[in-house]
Order: sequence, then structure tokens, then C-alpha cells
Amino acid sequence: MSASAPAMKILLATDGSPYSEAAVRSVAARPWPPGTQVEVVTVVHTNVPFVPEPTSVGAAAYMATLEEDRRRAPGRVGAAERLLGEHGALTVATKILDGDPHKAVIEEAERWHADLVVVGSHGYGGVKRLMLGSVSEAVARHAPCSVEIVRSPARAA
Repeated sequence: MSASAPAMKILLATDGSPYSEAAVRSVAARPWPPGTQVEVVTVVHTNVPFVPEPTSVGAAAYMATLEEDRRRAPGRVGAAERLLGEHGALTVATKILDGDPHKAVIEEAERWHADLVVVGSHGYGGVKRLMLGSVSEAVARHAPCSVEIVRSPARAA
């Protein structure tokens, strides 16, 4: 008698980019054990960088960007949910989080007791990575569980 693999809890973080789409496709393409749960999350980046600015023009631009990000968030998780829903062994839920992306993903992985976090990699190098930071790298370093970073085969330079 063979024992079947236990169901897993997979936290799949997406930002709607082609890199995140590669991560979604990677999860959707695999034979997961029956009962595996996937929680698809996206993060609305609500942390305001501290830059003193007397005119408040920057604050207005930030608020407009934040509202646009909030408006697009349901579409990001919804697209992933639809693709993953075609996989018979997966139970899929979605969640929109607020905050710093890597911190929010790590905190959700802890709260939900994820077995695996899957994220896409933008593949930034050098100065761009230094300036923008790497959500996938920070998640890999600090998550309470295993982390898979999926690189897009057609990675942009």
C-alpha cells in the first residue's frame, strides 16, 4: 500500500508582472497532492518613503499611485485564481494585503502556516536591484518556510 503525499499550503505572491505570471504558471503546471491549498496574495504597497517635500505634490502623486494599485489588486489575484482553478487538486483563495511587499508576504506565510511560498523574480541586477530592492530575496531570507523563486524564461534585461 503506497502512502499519498500530504496536502500542502502554498502561498503564491503576485504583483501582476510577467515574472509573477511565470510563478503562477509554474504552480498550475505541477501535480500537487489532493487537498493542496493555494492562497494567492498581492500587496498594495502602502509604506510612504520619507522624503521631506514642502509642496505636497509628491504626497498627491503617491496617493494617486496607491489608489491605482488598489484598483488593480483584485485583477491581479483574480487572474491567478482563474488559472489555478483549472487544476483539480487545488483549493484556491485570494487575499489583498497592505504594507511593504516582502514584510506582508512573510507575515502572511507565518499567520497562515504556509508550507511553501512561491514568488517570481524580476531578475534585476546591479544598481537597479540595489535601488529597488528584491522582494523575492528578502522573502527567501526571512520566510518561516521553504521559498521557491521562479524566473521567467523570457526574462527582461
